[in-house]
Amino acid sequence: MESQRHALKALDEWNNSSGDYSDFLTHMHKAWHYLLHAEFHKVNIDYHYRDPKTGRHQMIDGEPKAWDLEKCLKERFPNSGDTVRLNAEFFVALRNKVEHRYEHNLRIVTGGRAQAYVINYEQEMTGYFGGYSLADRLRFPLSVQALTADGYEEMRKAARELPRKPRDLVARYEAGIDPSVLDDPRYDYRVRLVPITGSKTDADLAVNFVKLDDLSEDERRTMVEAGRDGSVITRDRHVEVSDLDRMRPAQVAARVEDQLPFRFSVYNEHVTMWKRLRVRPAKGSGDPYATNARYCTYNEAFNEYVYTQAWIKKILKEIGTVEKYRAFFGREPRMKTGAAESKEAA
Repeated sequence: MESQRHALKALDEWNNSSGDYSDFLTHMHKAWHYLLHAEFHKVNIDYHYRDPKTGRHQMIDGEPKAWDLEKCLKERFPNSGDTVRLNAEFFVALRNKVEHRYEHNLRIVTGGRAQAYVINYEQEMTGYFGGYSLADRLRFPLSVQALTADGYEEMRKAARELPRKPRDLVARYEAGIDPSVLDDPRYDYRVRLVPITGSKTDADLAVNFVKLDDLSEDERRTMVEAGRDGSVITRDRHVEVSDLDRMRPAQVAARVEDQLPFRFSVYNEHVTMWKRLRVRPAKGSGDPYATNARYCTYNEAFNEYVYTQAWIKKILKEIGTVEKYRAFFGREPRMKTGAAESKEAA
């Protein structure tokens, strides 16, 4: 089913450390869109626009123009205060405003809403097409950053540093929503992770879910308050692996150049790119930790910046062809010998 295919792609983008937040939004948008079209088709609802004067279908390239997702949501959830509709409409609005340099921060700030977005989709899907559940296709994603005290603080810092423009978008959208809806897990799904100790049975899962309705009033209040600002429970004794799979600038340049027909060096290209894309601060900055953690982190022990696989992917996306290189740097690339000869021969 096309809808499920996009949902799985969206989850791959979210759970992949080098995945794009904007790609997650695009695929979940399509997943919801195709799902609602399938629902309308099943119950014989015409989901195409009609000309208000003639009553005939509006046509695009010879085909009736189908309703966009906003129109579908209004038809499926006619109550404008419906929690599921408000959650989906939030991401419709956000999808049109995302800028790549804010993706890391937005991913953290909107994490609970994104979780609800997916869960609502799963419930809608199984409600109409029970055999297409995502449950047997997915695993609980492992998280390192969110389960350590330092990682937790890094996430809080990223949330605080979300620039004003996207922060205002979120604030404006939610300003008119009833507080009870904002606390509803169908709008913003928050979880509290607690390590489980003791003997394990064959029936146990790695994750246990506790319903709020099963808790006492005091327990429920504590859990809800903890969920508002996030909470992490850790043990004192733990071992962390620092900068796993991170690369120095020379390693980045070598790996990028291996995938290009032209030269890519640390000083001619790499420095320009991290400066222009605001991946990290310049040396001597007052806050060396003010990096885009998705692409780069600061190693205090060695007083240097190290880079991620996602940064290599980003570089190739920005300047991976001669045309893109020329547009980014405003000059011709230095072609490798074999590539230059082929270009001249052509």
